[in-house]
Amino acid sequence: MQGLATRVFMSNTRRLFGTDGIRGTANTAPMDAATALRLGQAAGRYFNRGAHRHRVVIGKDTRLSGYMLEPALTAGFVGAGMDVVLVGPLPTPAIALLTRSLRADLGVMISASHNPYEDNGIKLFGPDGLKLTDDQEMAIEALMAGDLAAALVPAGRLGRASRLDDAPGRYIEAAKASFPRGRTLEGLRIVVDCAHGAGYKVAPTVLWELGAEVVPIGVAPDGFNINRGVGSTAPAQLAALVQERRADLGIALDGDADRVVLTDETGQVVDGDQILALIARSWHAQDRLSGGAVVATVMSNMGLERFLAARGLGLLRTAVGDRYVGERMREVGCNLGGEQSGHMIMPEFGTTGDGLIAALQVLAVLVEEGRPASEALRCFAPLPQRLVNVRYAGASPLLDEGVKAAIAAEEAALGARGRVLIRASGTEPVIRVMAEAEEEGLVEATVARLADRIRAQAAR
Repeated sequence: MQGLATRVFMSNTRRLFGTDGIRGTANTAPMDAATALRLGQAAGRYFNRGAHRHRVVIGKDTRLSGYMLEPALTAGFVGAGMDVVLVGPLPTPAIALLTRSLRADLGVMISASHNPYEDNGIKLFGPDGLKLTDDQEMAIEALMAGDLAAALVPAGRLGRASRLDDAPGRYIEAAKASFPRGRTLEGLRIVVDCAHGAGYKVAPTVLWELGAEVVPIGVAPDGFNINRGVGSTAPAQLAALVQERRADLGIALDGDADRVVLTDETGQVVDGDQILALIARSWHAQDRLSGGAVVATVMSNMGLERFLAARGLGLLRTAVGDRYVGERMREVGCNLGGEQSGHMIMPEFGTTGDGLIAALQVLAVLVEEGRPASEALRCFAPLPQRLVNVRYAGASPLLDEGVKAAIAAEEAALGARGRVLIRASGTEPVIRVMAEAEEEGLVEATVARLADRIRAQAAR
């Protein structure tokens, strides 16, 4: 295992924006109405360019706090002279799609993805449907920190707010169009877990209209139950139901449906690395894979890298975050990328991670090859890998010299036998401690020592 270097990613120096927009506890700064209002004003000013009528699309997931943040953002954008199109609960990729199709200047998704209902977040998309760059987010932060009086337009130039009733239908048709023409899901029984989140209506509809027998769970949101014991971060219920109903596949989305975890017909959970491997193999055989490589993050298993190398394909790694995956894909001309956690980006079908469309691409392979998921989705044997999350308050433990020394010592001890990845989450106060090696005992011991050292520092 030559060349498996230790990598340490420190926390972002930006005050508001993390790796996936702004996120925090609802009704507490920065996830309060006052900050959302200023964000609307600042982003409205930043994107208010030219003489045309400016437009922003705002979507959300099913969290109770969305009812607070949506009108605050709307007020900010309207005050900055932008028309607001409200689409209600829809997946994040639907907002990216609608931003482009409606020729909007900006798209906004109110969601904290896989986090519990107490949290919420705000993601921004440019007119191209892509998540904003670091430079754009920094510019908006700078505007928010200053005097926003210049962002407010005269009374005669105020924007208007309206609702787009057919928004779900537009996304449903786009998702169905990603499935191979002439193929159907007839004869397949699919359990889909929508996490009581943004995909609770559209995901079962797409699968049913493509011909599947659909068993839906996580489709009764009440504002509080998003991601609670369901969804991509809690697939146990899905796995059990797949076995009970003798389904062919289980699909687990997260709260905003931009990522997916699968279970095969035996109830075994399948992560994003195996999904990437399956789609890459299929597309490569069809001469559809561009760039001779797949883009993934530092979290992806070495087994995926070896699987691709055996087929003459590369694995290009980025920092964690589907935004960084997408940026690298555009730089090198790749058309397939994603994260182990289940974000899959396929520019042929959309500009950001889309859990439902990723699942449809897997189903297309299953239909084409006529194999059960347990065979098709076991592309490689993953190397032992262990990830532990260490929560902290106050300053990041990664700033401590003793912690840095402990990480360096573990790196030296592993040598060429494995790798360590220590990074601060960009969305919550958590340090993620990961190790990977061919020996499981070595992985467990390395992670345990590092996690204990970081916990001790966090407790001080």
